[in-house]
Formats: sequence, structure tokens, C-alpha cells
Amino acid sequence: MKDDGSPAEAGEPSFWRRLRRQLWQPPRPHGEQPRERVVGPLELFYDLVVVVLVAQAAHHLAGQLTWNGIGEYTAVFGLTWIAWVNGSLHHELHGREDARARSTFLLQILVLVPLGAYIPEADGARGAAFAVTAGVLFAVLALLWLLASRGDRPEYRRPSRLFVTGTILCAATLGVSARLPAPTRVWTWGLLDLAYLAGFAAVILKATPREAAALTVTDALIERFGLLIIIVLGETVTGVVSGLATEPVNALTLTVALIIVVVGFGAWWTYFDFAGHREPRRTPAATVQWMLAHLPLTAAVAAMGAAMVSLVEHAHAARTPTATSWVLCGGAAVVLSSTMLVAATLQAWRTKQDLYRPLSRTCAAAALACLALAAGRPSPPVLGGVLVVIFGVPWGLAVAHRLRHQGTVAQE
Repeated sequence: MKDDGSPAEAGEPSFWRRLRRQLWQPPRPHGEQPRERVVGPLELFYDLVVVVLVAQAAHHLAGQLTWNGIGEYTAVFGLTWIAWVNGSLHHELHGREDARARSTFLLQILVLVPLGAYIPEADGARGAAFAVTAGVLFAVLALLWLLASRGDRPEYRRPSRLFVTGTILCAATLGVSARLPAPTRVWTWGLLDLAYLAGFAAVILKATPREAAALTVTDALIERFGLLIIIVLGETVTGVVSGLATEPVNALTLTVALIIVVVGFGAWWTYFDFAGHREPRRTPAATVQWMLAHLPLTAAVAAMGAAMVSLVEHAHAARTPTATSWVLCGGAAVVLSSTMLVAATLQAWRTKQDLYRPLSRTCAAAALACLALAAGRPSPPVLGGVLVVIFGVPWGLAVAHRLRHQGTVAQE
């Protein structure tokens, strides 16, 4: 019967069934995601929510620039980034533009909000609450992957089972860690980050050719990873503004602040001039390296923003505080190194060896120079100025290469 009481035509679906098909479709099976897709506003909103957690971790690090603070930041950031990649890959492989996708993202966001509130005291009073909430988040992610795996063809079932099992174990470990003492709890999170990433890499590296074809990096993922870097780079500006807002603004303070903005800009041009928005090779090894290299890169950019707060606050100091120097300069070294790790996975790495081979050596030397600068701990304006110069060296090399190449083409 139709909804108005008249007989339904044979084989015609009811109104409610048609509505359900339009609003709540089953997850897209493995291997059917589009290679070319525009990132939608829903994904951007989700990314902004995740960056709020990154900002919480960075702000907490800014007030606790110690080795213990850096260790806690690394463990918490690792869990946040893994959850972001997990949710992003789920949508990339199985999501559609329907109510189901909105519901799955909203469900994750509802867990991310309290999780972010617990980050500032994750090493203390709210550590147990953070662990339990993170466990709930990973349990939600495991459920989403499990539901998606029900429609898998036989050739995709093995990696799906492994991924679901690993995510469930991660959720359980986080829940158990809530009962551990605070220092042990943070160490457990750090080890869990390493174990999860190792398992993630193993699933991709051991994939069959058909499985690997479904796990390659798409245009949408390239855009998502690049957008996350851009949003996190905004935290460096937030760090500078926060530092200025808490200090009397004078010529020296303002000079240091503006120099540090240029340092953040240097991190931007390093990534996007040499690695960002470029397609990696479609091999399992390149896929793993491309994804995982973005973890230290993103973490380092956010940590630099945290150190910038301290650098502005100590603008008049004769020497930069030890922790501030190491976090800022060490973060710059990680940005340079991680960018080359991402670049090494690109098609251009092989087709433009005359650029990328000398560039990789130059970035390695620049990273070592950053570490030497950290150990020297000059005054904040000098440290910021030297970092700008260091970031400018690889860029200058690339510009010189382009000018030589254009000159050669013109002569021909």
C-alpha cells in the first residue's frame, strides 16, 4: 500500500524507503572511493574541531616548556592526530554526502569536545577522564569501521579485520590506562601511539595489490592534510598574539613578535613549496611514509607556536630560555626534515632529481644548523632572525634552480 492508502505498484519502493536511500546510504565499499573529489564543508568543520584540541595541547605546552611537558604534549598530540587520520580515512574510503556522514562526524565531534577540555590537565587531575574519553572516541571509530567492513568483498576482509581489531585494542588500552598513576599513564599513551602507527603501517605494507589500490592517497586526502597544516600554522600567529597580549608592547617586543611571524611563514613556504599539495607515488611504502611523515611535521608546527609565546615574553632577555630555544629551533629542524620525508614520496622526487637531491642535503644541513642554534641560545631577536635566514636558504636554492632552468629553456 502507498502512504495515501492506494495500492502500490509492483516493485515500487515506499516513500520512507526512498527517503532512507537518499539520506542514509550504506557505507561505500572498499575500492569504490573517487580518486578526484572536492573536500566538503563538513570535513573542514571536523578538521577545525580537531585543531581546537591541537591548540589546547599547544597552549598547555606553552605554559610547561619542560622535558616532561614535551613528552606529555607528544603523547596527547599523537592520540589526537591518530584519531583525526582514523576518522578522515573512514570518510574517504566509506563516506558519502548524506545524513549518515553528518551523523558519524557529529558523533566524533561530541566526544572530541570533552576530550579537548581534559587536555590541559591530562597529566594530572583530569588524566583519567582524558583516558576514558579517548577510549570512547576510539571505540566509536572501531564501530564505524566495523559497520563499514560488513559490506566488504572477500579480498578486503583481512585488512578490515586487522584495522578494527587494532582500534578496539587501542580503545581498551586507553580505558585501562585511566587506573594507572599519572607518569605511567602518559608513558602508556606514548607507547600506544607507536604501537598503533606501527600496526597501521604494517597493514598497508602487507596489502595485496588490490588492497593497496584502495589505500593510496587521493586528491581529497592531499587537500585535507595540507589544510590541517595551514590551520595549525595559524596557531603560530595565535602564539605571537598571545605573547603580545600579555606583555607591554614596545619596540623590541614588537620586533621579536614580527620576526617570529616570519619564522612561521618560513615553515609554511618550506612545506608548500617543496611537498604540499603534490601527489605521492602509488605504492604502499610511499603511502605509509607520506602519511606518517605528516605527524611529526604537524606536531612540530604546533609546538613552535607554543614556544613563540615564551620567546615574545622573554624578548628582553640576554639569552633565550633553554626550553624555549630547543622547542622552537628543534621544531624548525623537524619541519625541515619531515618536509623532505614527505617530498621523498612524491613523483617529482624522481622526475626532478636535479632539484630535490641538493635540496634534501641543504634541508638536512639547515636542520643541523637549527639544533646548533638551539644549543647556542642567543637573545630572542637574534635567534628569530637566524631562523628566518635558515628557512630562507632552501628556498633560495629552489629559486636559483628555477632561474637556471628557465634560462636554459630560453637558450634552447
